[in-house]
Amino acid sequence: MTVTCAIRYVIDPFKRDAFETYAKNWSTVIPACGGDLLGYFMPHEGTNNIAHALISFESLAAYEAYRSRLRADPAGRANFEFAERERFILSEERTWLRPVEK
Repeated sequence: MTVTCAIRYVIDPFKRDAFETYAKNWSTVIPACGGDLLGYFMPHEGTNNIAHALISFESLAAYEAYRSRLRADPAGRANFEFAERERFILSEERTWLRPVEK
């Protein structure tokens, strides 16, 4: 069963450009490490400090393998360090979703 990790970010509204760079950086790293990146979504209209990401995996076991590869990936580590250094992510929440069967 496919599972999707929905990440809700609270970001610093004055550092949206930094968050967008962070999101773009994941566009190659996540797929290379085994995640199916459905996308990152930036604030556009209304609330200016909430962003989202959706990443799917074949299973929770596949997610665990992905996490190991992501931690070992030089570009992944660099992006995590960029986020820590620039402090544009104030908090994040992860929710696991499954598709509704037709």
